[in-house]
Amino acid sequence: MARTHSERTSVGPTTRRRQLGAELKRLRDLKGLTLEVAGEAAGVSRATLNRYESNRGPVKWLVVDALCRAYGTTDEERAALVAMAKSAKVQGWWKSYNDAIPGWITPLLTLEDEAVEECHWANTYVPGLLQTPEYATAVIQAAEVRAEAELIERMVDVRMKRQEVLKRETPPHVWAIMDEAVVRRRVGSPQIMAEQLEHLRAAATTPHVTLQILPFAAGAHAAESTSFIIIRGPEPSLDVVHLSNLSGALYLEKAAELERHRVVFEYLRSQALSTSDTNSLLAELAREFTAAASREQ
Repeated sequence: MARTHSERTSVGPTTRRRQLGAELKRLRDLKGLTLEVAGEAAGVSRATLNRYESNRGPVKWLVVDALCRAYGTTDEERAALVAMAKSAKVQGWWKSYNDAIPGWITPLLTLEDEAVEECHWANTYVPGLLQTPEYATAVIQAAEVRAEAELIERMVDVRMKRQEVLKRETPPHVWAIMDEAVVRRRVGSPQIMAEQLEHLRAAATTPHVTLQILPFAAGAHAAESTSFIIIRGPEPSLDVVHLSNLSGALYLEKAAELERHRVVFEYLRSQALSTSDTNSLLAELAREFTAAASREQ
């Protein structure tokens, strides 16, 4: 079911919380127990156990322990799930940036924190994980025209902090397909654009980043008008599609929704320039923006 998050709604579950819910449901199904019977064995109501399995609300590790005993798990499995229940309460680095983070983006940060792969389709701006500080500042200033300079700076800090996932020992693989308009649109000054394009070229030399540009010449394409991110979690059941708009964000988890976006991404990948041709176009545009910057001096 799609979940919409806005600044007025509560924060969504962390990746660990979602893993825990999925595992508890799997164990109950294997045991062939109804929600009522399993809940009674653990001393909780059917509604409470349903919330545990569907990732709504907090969890108590003692209840998880009791459920594991009812399901006949091994001591090792029980210890792992209890540890997961305890760690689900751990708050991420973004907690200290609450003033600069709208509530609807928190689920993205929690999902991204443990992502295995991210597939980005970007039709307006360079994906946040690949933005330079100067480019990010120009983008955020354009979107938050009434924000104070200090808040803008904090929001840029958050975006840069997000990029630390790419510095992990085992970073997620980021496959970004950008519309040609993204790399031609002047964001900030020509110098900022030249540096951003060179930053993309450098990122693409790393083994965990793949870049492609969908050229204007490709014509009509399957993505219609919206950007999206397919976030692949540690397990297939934890995959999510992230969509954002002016009102907040939408997180899609249904199998049909995920498959639809995966198919669209594959179509985009087949229509986009190769990685080498993408690099050549980025280099060409970087030179053009550098020349434009020189003329403005």
